[in-house]
Parts: sequence; structure tokens; C-alpha cells
Amino acid sequence: MDVAELVVDVAVVGLGPGGEAVATKLAQAGLSVAGIESRLVGGECPYYACVPTKGMIRAADVLAEARRVPEFAGTAQITPDWGKVAARVRDEITADWNDQAAVDRLEAAGVQVVRGLARITEPGVLAVGDQVVRARRGIVLNPGTDPAVPPIPGLAGTPLWTNRDAVRATAVPESLIVIGGGPVGCEFAQVFARFGADVTLLQANDRLLPLDEPEASALLAERFAAERIAVKTGAKITSARHDGQLFTLELDGAEPVSAAQVLVAAGRKSDMTELGIGAYGLDESARGVTVDDHMRAADGLWAIGDITGKGAFTHMSMYQSAIVASDILGEAGPGAEYHAVPRVTFTDPEIGSVGLTEAAARAAGINVRVGVAQLSSSTRGFLHKAEGLIKVVEDADTGVLVGATSAGPTGGEVLGALVVAVHAKVPVDQLRRMIYAYPTFHRAIESALADLRA
Repeated sequence: MDVAELVVDVAVVGLGPGGEAVATKLAQAGLSVAGIESRLVGGECPYYACVPTKGMIRAADVLAEARRVPEFAGTAQITPDWGKVAARVRDEITADWNDQAAVDRLEAAGVQVVRGLARITEPGVLAVGDQVVRARRGIVLNPGTDPAVPPIPGLAGTPLWTNRDAVRATAVPESLIVIGGGPVGCEFAQVFARFGADVTLLQANDRLLPLDEPEASALLAERFAAERIAVKTGAKITSARHDGQLFTLELDGAEPVSAAQVLVAAGRKSDMTELGIGAYGLDESARGVTVDDHMRAADGLWAIGDITGKGAFTHMSMYQSAIVASDILGEAGPGAEYHAVPRVTFTDPEIGSVGLTEAAARAAGINVRVGVAQLSSSTRGFLHKAEGLIKVVEDADTGVLVGATSAGPTGGEVLGALVVAVHAKVPVDQLRRMIYAYPTFHRAIESALADLRA
């Protein structure tokens, strides 16, 4: 039987936000493009991650704000209804996990969408099921990642949740164990707790959000304690079992914990062997693909997104996609810069950060000065009775910020000013001379700058 063959200028493997963006730009520039996707076109973000989870968080935040009515404004009766959340996620946010709108959008731009799992068989050639795709100019890899389930004895084969299952939840479990204290685990823990679940979070590290500033971790831990979310740090899970009703996790040196549901939020994984990057002489045992500042992994091969190891963020793959498209089209342009990568954990308090933490800056040999301002000491923080902080990290030798954290109400939005400062390397002396609107949360940046010291 003859094998169907598709010949195009460029093949894009993985149609998450970055893959969709680069495929669209190249097609609109007149190239023939095949976009290959084995799952939902649009990627993890719009169906199982960034977008639906923020819808869930919005609902949980509304509940939390309503519960503060007696503190500020009178009385209120609140009755949580997860059915409204589940319906909005299903019908309004994910279109019942239907990607037809994304497919239509790509095809309207001139991209030929190919369904299936792609594997590189030789440079410029991909096998997608029974079809062969030949890419004359090259291949762009954007395969994304899958949830990783830790090899805990007894856990495999149980009806555990990953983020993909939690987003589809039609009911809130009576009790929930969250494995993992990074952004995903913390966000889900707070959402389900605010809707009535008895939540225990198990974190192997010694604190929540270990990649963020310890002050931000402590702030979130205090909030979790106030909301009766049990956090066990330094937790080593030795085994798991499910009896048909309850999960029970055994812990090294501590009492076991049980709950009706377990949610695993312990990182992501990708399979380089499945992708076939060895055809380009690349190491298939590696966790990702090494690229240069124009996202080139080899001659005729580019990679963007999670597998480049520059941050598993939608905004990173989108940023990299523009660089790849320009490179393929022969347009002169700057390479990627990663000194001011922003990231936000959408808990309450919301924690945004950019660039280096204090610890990372010191490890890099930078002569560090640090400034911290508490939101509760600002007028806006006082009015809102809000906890939070601004932390800035300065390279004292150059007089510019190399990192910053904004934690508190709308912390990710306040971060915007700090991202500009770190990205553009605005001198601290100039930042001090700015006019900061009063009374705002962002005015605390001025106080943090005033606090800068070695």
C-alpha cells in the first residue's frame, strides 16, 4: 500500500499557543505549512491549564471576597455552587474540550492541520501515522509536556487526578490530597479548599513555591494556614493505596494521610525518544532540546516552548515563536533574552516575579542589594487590610534591578512595572525619581527601592 505523502515548506509539531502562532505567521507570509497535533489543537493552555484554571480561581476569589463582607460592609449569606464553575469551564471556556474553533482559525490562515503523533525519521521528514510529511525548509518542535506522576509504590493505576482531571471535575471532593507545592498544586489547593474540600498539601521541598522568594512562600503559607489548608513540607511519600473509597498515603517519619481524592501536581515530562530528535544527532535521553538564541536546535530544526527549558509558560512559547518565524523568513532580528522572564502564581495572594531571586543573584556572583516593602504599611494595603510585599533585587555594581517580586492583591498586574524595569535595565536612580500614583498597590515599589541595602 502506498504511503500518503505531504510536502510543505515547514512542519510545526505541536499546536499549542506558540506552535499555532509560528504556523500562522509563516502561512500568512506565503509558506506552505503543516501543523501537526496529536491532542487538542490549541495545546494544554486553553483546555487544561492557564485559561480554565484561572476561571476556577476567579470563582474561588469571588467566594473569598464575599466572605469578607462582615469585615467591611455588613452581612452576607454565601452558598458555594461548584456546578456553576464546572458549567462555565465546560461550556464557555473550553467549548466542552472541542478544538474545532482552533482548527478553523489555523486553516483560515492557510495552515494544513494534520492529526496524529509525529516522529522525525530523518532530517526534514516526519512520520504521522501512515502519512509522511516532508518539510523543505525545516521543522519546528513545540510538543509541550504531559503531567508527570511520581513513581510512588501503589499510586499507579489508582483513580488519581492530574491537572487535566481536576479541570474537568463536576464535583468538589469532600477531602483532597495535593502532591506538589509549586504553582499548579498551590492554585488547585486553594480553589478546592474555598469550595469546601478538606485539603492537605504534601510538598517534598522545605517550602511552598521553592523557585520564588522565601518571603513570598512564607506569605502564602500563612494564608493557607488561615484558610485551613494543611501544608506538610519535607514530605516523603513512601507508598499509596486506594480502597475504592479513600486514598491513603504513607509518609516517612509522619502519620499517613487519607482523602477521597489525590491530585498530582509534581511537574511535567516529555519524551525525546518518541519525538525522534536522534535523527538530527541530538540526545534523546535529555529532558529537552538545547537551542541557540534564535531557537535553532540543528540545521533545519527549531524548538520552542517547554522543551527548551526556559520556562514552561505560554508567554515563553509565544515569545520564542516570533523569533523562530522571523528566522525562517530570513528577517533580521534580535535573539532571545531571558534576563527578565516574568511568572505569576495565581493564588491569593497573587505572586508575581521577574528575573533573578536574591538567592539566584548571589549564586551568580552578583553584588546584591535588596529592598522589601510590606503592602500592609502602604495606604492601599491598609485600606484593603491586605497582606503582601514588594521585593527588589539590585546589582549594586551596575545600579539596575536584576529581579523583583510582587505579592499581594493583583500582584501579577503590579509586576508589570517591575518587568519593564528589569527588562530595560532602568537605573535604580531613575526609578526613584518616578512619580508613583497614590494610593495604589504599585506605590509600594517606591518604598522597596528606598529600602535597598546590602
